[in-house]
Amino acid sequence: MNIQYVGFRVTATARVYDFHVIDSLEEHRAFAVQVKAEAFRSTTLKYQQGPEICFLRLKRELAAETTETPALRQLKIEATDIHDYLERRTPRKRS
Repeated sequence: MNIQYVGFRVTATARVYDFHVIDSLEEHRAFAVQVKAEAFRSTTLKYQQGPEICFLRLKRELAAETTETPALRQLKIEATDIHDYLERRTPRKRS
């Protein structure tokens, strides 16, 4: 499986990051992961981190999919996703 970041679109309230997932030579799927614009203003999440946090969210969704429950094509980054991402990416200060 290959996940390709295609780019992003800006809407009135969010940034939508687009990805193509290539499962085989014949199967290509398109996914969109949305981050509310407010998340970039109210947290330390930076615009440059948008593609990575969305890629990681999509990767988790794809890992959990089954034949009966395929991955959703439209995903949203929630506050818990941002919190977890920033916790893993921000080095802790030494005492």
